[in-house]
Amino acid sequence: MALRLLLAVAAAAALALDMAGALGVNYGQVADNLPPPQDAAVLLRALKATKVKLYDADARVLSAFAGSGVDFTVGVPDNLVPRLESNPSAAAAWVRANIIPHLPGTSITAITVGNEVLTGTDTTMLRSLLPAMEAIHVALATCNITSHIAVTTAHSLAVLSSSFPPSSSAFRHDLLPYITPLLAFLAKTNSPFLINAYPYFAYKADPGSVDLDYVLFQSNAGVLDAGTGLRYGNMLHAQVDAVRTAICAADYGKAVEIQVSETGWPSQGDADEPGASPQNAAKYNGNLMKLVAQGKGTPGAPGEPLQVYVFALFNENQKPGPASERHYGLFKPDGTPAYDVGVKAPTIGGGKGSDNDNGNGTNNGTDGGTGLVVAEGPGETGGGGADPGTGFYTISSATLKTKRWRCTAGSSPLMSIIFLVVYGVCWL
Repeated sequence: MALRLLLAVAAAAALALDMAGALGVNYGQVADNLPPPQDAAVLLRALKATKVKLYDADARVLSAFAGSGVDFTVGVPDNLVPRLESNPSAAAAWVRANIIPHLPGTSITAITVGNEVLTGTDTTMLRSLLPAMEAIHVALATCNITSHIAVTTAHSLAVLSSSFPPSSSAFRHDLLPYITPLLAFLAKTNSPFLINAYPYFAYKADPGSVDLDYVLFQSNAGVLDAGTGLRYGNMLHAQVDAVRTAICAADYGKAVEIQVSETGWPSQGDADEPGASPQNAAKYNGNLMKLVAQGKGTPGAPGEPLQVYVFALFNENQKPGPASERHYGLFKPDGTPAYDVGVKAPTIGGGKGSDNDNGNGTNNGTDGGTGLVVAEGPGETGGGGADPGTGFYTISSATLKTKRWRCTAGSSPLMSIIFLVVYGVCWL
């Protein structure tokens, strides 16, 4: 009996670890001054990030993280989507070239096919999206790795006809012919629905009406959804539950997991971009990470820990658009923080250039070389203006998702041999 009780307690503890929040980070590279992937790996280790999302399948990055234990989501670029739909062999060739060479050393757990395709204007892309996803899934199945790698795509909130109150949300009627079968595919393959959600955009559009504390996860009265009686203490949770309602309203089949594939806050912007500041970015990302670390769900699904990917690892100086687009990074290209929030950690080698405001050569940040700065835990403050308890926090080891049944490169020669035998067909 005592042994049985001990095993039950151990199993419950393992389940709690498995359900705890894990920090994800988007690793974008639309820049000409970023450090090499090996240096990015140092920063991500310092953050204790366990999940990384790419917008392509950069072999340099995937090789640099071999044996790291970090779970990768890699991307099929938009311009390949029609080709995957029209050419039956293209998906298999893409998987052989971009996925198989990195297994099992680098953990690849998901592939995104395109980014925000359904809210674009290219009807060919809209028609091609699901067939392209299915083609990638078939290619993975040929290699016997569909149980390890999900196939999905990321959406903007513009797929919704309305997002508040969450209980009245629905997908745009014109997109239902594409979204309904896509949801059925996700349910059948046990793949998540990805949403890019930015409360910053709502605040930027109407700063006079949107409560800044509400969008920054700060203490506030919250907003009541009269349809459900649920009170929302932050906008991100309301946005996620709006997507949840829309999925249920689509009436396609069983439920799918919702993940936030992008969210963040800019540390700098143009004169007409209210709220874009280092202080607000520190509060948004810091409070978000504390929320993720607690493993809590939304009011609509409190028992389902929300997986979130922060955007982004670096400021990217070649992104088009307003200045804010180039200042979503947690770090500048030289590895120094975009905003000062706490304790110094190891430095990296540095990037190839300065972190420019809008590509005109003017560096508006602080000087480089001061080291990576992260906070150790709640209440830590740096010398640079982050409020107590709202800084950029690491995730404690107790909250990291337990990785079961996984072997990393070099962990066992036998396992490497087994991998080659099982997946050998895909190397041909």
